[in-house]
Amino acid sequence: MSEEYLEVQKEKLRAFFKSDEYVPMRAKDIALLLSVPREEEEALEEVLHSLEAEGEIVFTRKGKIMLAEELKLYVGVFSANARGFGFVRTENEKEDIFIPPSAKGGAIHGDKVQVRVRPSSGGRREGEIVKIISHKFSGIVGTYMGLKNYGFVEPDDKRFSEAIYIPSSANRGATSGSKVVVKIEKKGGKDSSPEGRITEILGHIDDPGVDILSIVKQYDIPVDFPKEVKDEAESIPLSLSPEDMEGRLDLRGKLCFTIDGEDAKDLDDAVSVEKLEDGGYRLGVYIADVSNYVKENSPLDKEALKRGTSVYLTDRVIPMLPHSLSNGICSLNQGEDRLALCCIMDINKKGDIINSDITKAVINVERRMSYTVVNDLLTNEESEYLKEYGKYLESFKTMEELRDILLAKREKRGAIEFEFDEAKIELDEKGKPVNITKRERNVATSIIEEFMLAANETVAERFYWLEIPFMYRTHEAPDEEKVEKLKFTLSKFGYSLKGNTLHPNSFRILLENIKGAPEEMLIQRLTLRSLKRACYSEQNGKHFGLAADYYCHFTSPIRRYPDLQIHRIISEFLSGTLSDKRLSHYKAILPKNAVSCSENERRADEAEKEADKYKMVEYMEDKVGMEFEGIISSVTNFGIFVELPNTIEGMIRPTSLEGDEFIYDEDAMSYVGSRSGRAYTVGDKINIIVSKADKEARTIDFDIGHL
Repeated sequence: MSEEYLEVQKEKLRAFFKSDEYVPMRAKDIALLLSVPREEEEALEEVLHSLEAEGEIVFTRKGKIMLAEELKLYVGVFSANARGFGFVRTENEKEDIFIPPSAKGGAIHGDKVQVRVRPSSGGRREGEIVKIISHKFSGIVGTYMGLKNYGFVEPDDKRFSEAIYIPSSANRGATSGSKVVVKIEKKGGKDSSPEGRITEILGHIDDPGVDILSIVKQYDIPVDFPKEVKDEAESIPLSLSPEDMEGRLDLRGKLCFTIDGEDAKDLDDAVSVEKLEDGGYRLGVYIADVSNYVKENSPLDKEALKRGTSVYLTDRVIPMLPHSLSNGICSLNQGEDRLALCCIMDINKKGDIINSDITKAVINVERRMSYTVVNDLLTNEESEYLKEYGKYLESFKTMEELRDILLAKREKRGAIEFEFDEAKIELDEKGKPVNITKRERNVATSIIEEFMLAANETVAERFYWLEIPFMYRTHEAPDEEKVEKLKFTLSKFGYSLKGNTLHPNSFRILLENIKGAPEEMLIQRLTLRSLKRACYSEQNGKHFGLAADYYCHFTSPIRRYPDLQIHRIISEFLSGTLSDKRLSHYKAILPKNAVSCSENERRADEAEKEADKYKMVEYMEDKVGMEFEGIISSVTNFGIFVELPNTIEGMIRPTSLEGDEFIYDEDAMSYVGSRSGRAYTVGDKINIIVSKADKEARTIDFDIGHL
């Protein structure tokens, strides 16, 4: 039974079980009622047992089938806390289910579980885990400590709250200080640790590169490509043939550019802009036609879907596609003929897209440009780059004009613009951080951002109205409860959300009002936390943050699977091969693919943040005892967080505050001295001394400075 057929049959049975006419019955009764042919009864049993394994249905003692939710059994993901308890997040329930330490059932962080909700004396829903459906992680990464006849592995992720016992026969020769991957063999109990065996030794904790490799393994990110994937990639020609170009619009004479970071190698988007006679603009966005090379269900495609996205860690990139594709025939390299999917838009002086065309083409990029060079050309009349690139200056100025128009229109409709500082971490040849600065955002990065947004919206709107199965990028409006909490916090700083608080424009106005204020970064973070996370969906659910009615990810098929997925649909539509059979096929696979891509995106985000955090702590190791100026970014009951100008954040523990008895004032977000009245409040400038940098815990401790 194919996976696609299995999913279709599951969906049919889910609908049947939820219908009003369904009453608990046996499998043979279901087969009779649904007129299942005798030769297909075995397949029906397989589908039912698959639903049982996934925790959606339950077979009673009499063999009758009930929906698990009718028995107060829910399926969700277990999120552990370092203090032993945890929560289960279910798909359709707003409130997470609290799991006390005694009710974990051997589940570890990230497991997909079935949980039974039980009566609780408090207001919070409480439950116990009755079944582990699947493990998120194939192994747990940690540091091995060997003793005489056994050892322990202390997990890197502190949400795995217990050390793992390793018998000497299962240590694979690891020595103390080795970074290892462990597979759990026996669950832990009330009085016993979980037992495991070491499946891989990554190296010693101090070996170059082992730190980031440990994070890669911790998040179970696939690194090496299987042989069949490499073989398929290497079999693809390195240049275009005349046959490749047949039926495509020839745009090789169009003046177009790639504009990226200096170190970018996978160039998947190029742009062109020209002024029209009526004062409007024609914007061309040309995206590498990766779907021409990565065919559905091929080894390349299956591996790309498994990865979901390229992962950009501090010292390495783990690509979604092999380098021979991502840096080669799929990359829009300067002076090379390349296949592209194009979105060409006519835009008036108000920023309205009055006409658009989505087509297959062949292009040839005139010049590869960097953000640094384009920004300097546009902001510096005496730019050193004028000699080499001066003949393109008018093109870049036209791009800037159009960017200003598009940005103004987005802001007018209420799009929310967060301006968080991102860290740029520079490493030496051994992977040690030697400098950390703020990553610059400039007019050139904004040009490309606005052009990509315009193309993404245009493509999404076109295919929405064509009523063709598609994958959208959606961002739901925030929950009213979270908005109310945000409003309460804002009132303490003298700010408010005005107008309709479930419209993005109220958030945009707030962010405008706090610009330059000491508490700007804190309020931006609090605002972001009040919003939901964007995700992929087969349904167009609008995009709250962008204030967009239609949105998708179209512009990065080299590094994101959702873009590749819709390129395949667009390509079939343009070539006239999108038959009823193919439409049904996409309707069946898109929901599952959207969930997979959303999960892989979250995994990549978490790994990237963890790697940066590790390198920041490592950077501060040799700065213990040194004094810096920072800004109090947050105040909690367990400490005062201070952010330095280079974005590094550390915490002052309340116990280290000297000279008075300091009391936490939650309403004022301050620590206040009971005798002196001295206060430490969000937004205050403060001098700190670095007191500790703990790489294993990923924490930096500060003390109050002397100056």
